[in-house]
Amino acid sequence: MAPKQADLMQGTLDMLILKAVSLGKLHGYGVLLRIQQISGEQLVIQQGSLYPALFRLEHDGALRGEWGESENNRRAKYYTLTAVGRRLLAQETEKWNRMAGIIGDILRVTEVQS
Repeated sequence: MAPKQADLMQGTLDMLILKAVSLGKLHGYGVLLRIQQISGEQLVIQQGSLYPALFRLEHDGALRGEWGESENNRRAKYYTLTAVGRRLLAQETEKWNRMAGIIGDILRVTEVQS
């Protein structure tokens, strides 16, 4: 039996998109595939969530979109990370790591100390 795919935690989609695009220029569906690939197929992003997030990140200046032609000769918008996006990715990564550390500390507690 294949392992169950993990549910995406609220607030992490933008960070994952920025990380995927930081690895190289991608069109929308390519972002979705890159996240699946780098998560070891553990995360699957729904297109209905992805495209509004790409639009928002582009509108906010974190991504720059440019129309081009995909591998299968279709018109596609390719995204690259901007300086704003690099800063946002660094901030979100730091915030995520800090929160993961706090939660990890809580889960390691075996007794309440007074």
